[in-house]
Amino acid sequence: MRLSKQNLRLQPDLTWRRLFGGIDHEGQALTLQVRRMIVRAVETGVLGAHARLPSSRQLAADLGIGRNTVTAAYQQLIYEGVLVSRERSGIFAAASADRLAPAPAASAESAPDWSSRFAMQPSRLPQICKPRDWRAHPYPFLFGQYDPGLFPTNDWREAVRATSSVQEIQVWASDMIDDDDPDLSEQLRLQVLPRRGIIAARGEIIVTIGSQQALSMLVQLLVGRDTPVGLEDPGYPDLRNMVQLATRKPVFLASDHQGVLPDERFARSRVAFLTAGHQCPTTTVMPLERRQALLDAAMLHDVLIVEDDYDADLSIEADSAIASLKSLDSASRVIYVGSFSKVLAPGLRIGYVVAPKPVIDELRVLRRLMLRHPPTNNQRTLATFIALGHHRQHLARAGKAMLERAQLIERLLPVAMPSCRFSRGAGSTSLWIEGPPELDSRLLVEMARAQGILIEAGDIFFSNPALGRRFFRLGFSSIATHRIEPGLMLLGAVVEDCCRRGRVFRPMAEKAESPPPSGA
Repeated sequence: MRLSKQNLRLQPDLTWRRLFGGIDHEGQALTLQVRRMIVRAVETGVLGAHARLPSSRQLAADLGIGRNTVTAAYQQLIYEGVLVSRERSGIFAAASADRLAPAPAASAESAPDWSSRFAMQPSRLPQICKPRDWRAHPYPFLFGQYDPGLFPTNDWREAVRATSSVQEIQVWASDMIDDDDPDLSEQLRLQVLPRRGIIAARGEIIVTIGSQQALSMLVQLLVGRDTPVGLEDPGYPDLRNMVQLATRKPVFLASDHQGVLPDERFARSRVAFLTAGHQCPTTTVMPLERRQALLDAAMLHDVLIVEDDYDADLSIEADSAIASLKSLDSASRVIYVGSFSKVLAPGLRIGYVVAPKPVIDELRVLRRLMLRHPPTNNQRTLATFIALGHHRQHLARAGKAMLERAQLIERLLPVAMPSCRFSRGAGSTSLWIEGPPELDSRLLVEMARAQGILIEAGDIFFSNPALGRRFFRLGFSSIATHRIEPGLMLLGAVVEDCCRRGRVFRPMAEKAESPPPSGA
């Protein structure tokens, strides 16, 4: 409701506390929060033109913040023309002809039947669902999120400042069309890829919005309606969804304790997507002999391999010495996908593809049709971060922390969950847990969440969800080390409770359900 001058005078405390009810003392700078809320109130008409604002002293007292904070916000908004100061009268909302008008109410009768217009409905596909409020839970054993305590904040700020000069802005503010920041491409070639044993020439790298876009573009480029595509099973659900939207011939590859087998299923694939470094989700590290066998089979049967190295670089264990598939490839059959989401932060959204130049040339045109290029300011900041040596230092610090957490979890799990089996490939930032037959991981997820514990059910990773019913994934990149032991012990009690329930209810459920279809 629009705030009149009379309302502001009669109920200043109530009015302003409502308007600024979202003040977060642990979040963004308070001055910025105050400015944003006033601008929103003015632009939407909640704060009417010429409405008088309280004094800086009064508003500071009402909101429980410093007077200097409010004064700084007022002064900046006066400078920008959002507010006006009248001598001896106070501060008022400026008059503006650009205020947002309320949107007209939609008519249900005239609205189209959207479901009949969709060429496809991705929302019907099984999705990985992670709570958006995961930080509010004391024990977030989630994979793929980051620990704010490990993020190199000061080093990143230095890189941001270095790329915020007038000269730097003139470089990255231009439309790159379908190109990338040349500095980032060079840093990838010289500092990042050699850690994986990869030597890339100029023109063999393209930057993407995370590895997700990289995989999506490769599916569009390489997969037609009748293309046989090899997929790991269990494997990455989003990739499985992408492929199943693109082709009628997914091929679910057979695996053993060393990873994907170079067998008949692999041979009949036209392209195969593999996570050889840390298999998703089992974390298996494919040994060198199996990698070479797959490359030999790919050569013999004309199979292209997309190597998704999503969880590389943080490891300080022996797996880091195992050559990537791309580094072993002498026939230009491997396309490499990398990302900074796991090593820095998922919100950065920078990934990349390394491939022969003809592939990169086509990907550039395809990317331009989607979004031209990823934000160049982020690219330039990351390039500077790497060039200053901060990336290498961060990997060493974070890798040490990940190893410490992994060793702690592996020591505690046999005590906390004696009925479960677990595995973790060297260097992985998650563990793959197999519970007893009576464990229902979907029920476990809900029971654990009620106790403030976040884990991931394993069924989503299988083409036949019934095969993953008793599995779950336990990540440790986002949980502080001191929370691991109490969280695991509490989770162990929840697992046992869940198993007891499963022993009671499973026989009745088995009688009511028909056998699940095969996913192979």
